[in-house]
Amino acid sequence: MTATALQTTLAAARDAGRAALIGYLPAGFPDVESSIRVIEAMVEGGCDVIEVGLPYSDPMMDGPTIQRAADRALESGTTTDDVFRVVEATAATGAAAVVMSYWNPIERYGVERFAAGLAKAGGAGAITPDLIPEEAEEWVAASTAHGLDRIFLVAPSSTDRRLALTTGACSGFVYAASLMGVTGTRTQVADTAATLVRRTREVTRGSGLPVCVGLGISTGAQAAEVAAYADGVIVGAGFCQRVLDAPDLETGLTAVRSFAQELAEGVRSGRG
Repeated sequence: MTATALQTTLAAARDAGRAALIGYLPAGFPDVESSIRVIEAMVEGGCDVIEVGLPYSDPMMDGPTIQRAADRALESGTTTDDVFRVVEATAATGAAAVVMSYWNPIERYGVERFAAGLAKAGGAGAITPDLIPEEAEEWVAASTAHGLDRIFLVAPSSTDRRLALTTGACSGFVYAASLMGVTGTRTQVADTAATLVRRTREVTRGSGLPVCVGLGISTGAQAAEVAAYADGVIVGAGFCQRVLDAPDLETGLTAVRSFAQELAEGVRSGRG
């Protein structure tokens, strides 16, 4: 299979001796056109990869900040087709674009139809936080047919057997959830993150599959800390919070761009 934009982007960051910066934003937050502008600001600030969230009404992994952002997106009428429009605009920035979605919306839309739409929009793959490899046969077939990466999650509670099973089903990268809990900014990175990355690397050593860490990263210093041992640093709630806090979109864009710059500097200094 030809390398995806995600694989190429992560390889370029690795060759540059640094981790990649991966930013998350729900499509349609605060509305579809504005979400595209927010993502452009994230990329301008230094994000290498963008996770475009498919807003969902029952997000079991998301904390209050991302839930609020997703609710705003749903209230503005965001559809799966709108998500693909945001993916297309994201890919046009030069960043690698992946969708992050719970499984139910993909299943409702139609698995094959979703894979085809994502690939047509220039998406590199999808993160499916509540789908486990044993139940992913239909997604494996559709994503393989359309040249998409499959990103599954591992957690501190994952057994060695589970780590091997999950990473074996991944392509692009494996998402290491740094702690047991929901998304959101935290004052410090969970000490379980480095251990989880080390354990995951033990089972991916042969494949070289990148391991990227998310959940709770909210400052440049934390990004630097994680970048010292992970292949990618994933940040979502911090971007959403800056848009939620802003009195208007332009102020929000400035805050998002500045935050991305802070995180990018952290990522680049992590192995200095």
